[in-house]
Amino acid sequence: QVQLVESGGGLVQAGGSLRLSCAASGRSLSTLPMGWFRQAPGKEREFVAAINWSGVDTYYANSMKGRFIISRENAKNTVYLQMNSLEPEDTAVYYCAAGKTGFNGGLLGTVAGADWWYDYWGQGTQVTVSS
Repeated sequence: QVQLVESGGGLVQAGGSLRLSCAASGRSLSTLPMGWFRQAPGKEREFVAAINWSGVDTYYANSMKGRFIISRENAKNTVYLQMNSLEPEDTAVYYCAAGKTGFNGGLLGTVAGADWWYDYWGQGTQVTVSS
């Protein structure tokens, strides 16, 4: 069993930056792909970014490319999401999720954006971007 706890959310002005963290307990994340999703009020949950177990392979939703960076520190059992040039449209609850071991490269790319593929989820952290 994996417990995931997100932190780092808050209120920021448009154009600002935030760094989200996702800390895990219960087992090591070092073999698991990890993802970030978000859900805005009245909208479906959407994919933000994902990363393979080593951090070599990363995947982003088109609207986040160039603004968001996903990374991980397996020694700290933590995954990060650096968010830059934030826009009011980025306002949402951000969730991290842990996927299944054994998925890398192109294979991971086929499922990284699918929330149903992930096994464990955090409770989310609120990000609010003011205009």
